[in-house]
Amino acid sequence: MTNQAPNEARVIALRPPAAPPTTGPTTGPTTGPAPREPLWRDLVGDVLRRERLAQERTLKDVAETARISMPYLSEVERGRKEASSEVLAAAARALGLGLGDLLSRVHGELVRVTARHETRGRRATSVGRADGLCLAA
Repeated sequence: MTNQAPNEARVIALRPPAAPPTTGPTTGPTTGPAPREPLWRDLVGDVLRRERLAQERTLKDVAETARISMPYLSEVERGRKEASSEVLAAAARALGLGLGDLLSRVHGELVRVTARHETRGRRATSVGRADGLCLAA
């Protein structure tokens, strides 16, 4: 048994304590949620859509060339579906790209977006976030 009083709550930390708030160069402490990691499917969809629009092609045209249903390709472009490597290769070929070209462009986008998030993340802190679990008996 413990020496705790019967009506006392005990908090068990689930995460290490947050770092103290940092101060930005011209502003005070910054708060807010940490930036969310980009999802691969969002990045792939953005690259496919940008390439299709750069070629001034319709969704229908690319879907027919790739032998993918138009609604499915639309879902992939919007980041709503995780496409298989076969579907990605077909979509890339329909746009005149190899799968490696598509993945290289997605990688570049990932690096760009992640660098932007890391810059913001260095200024953001988790002040006020609950890091414990309270159990009552």
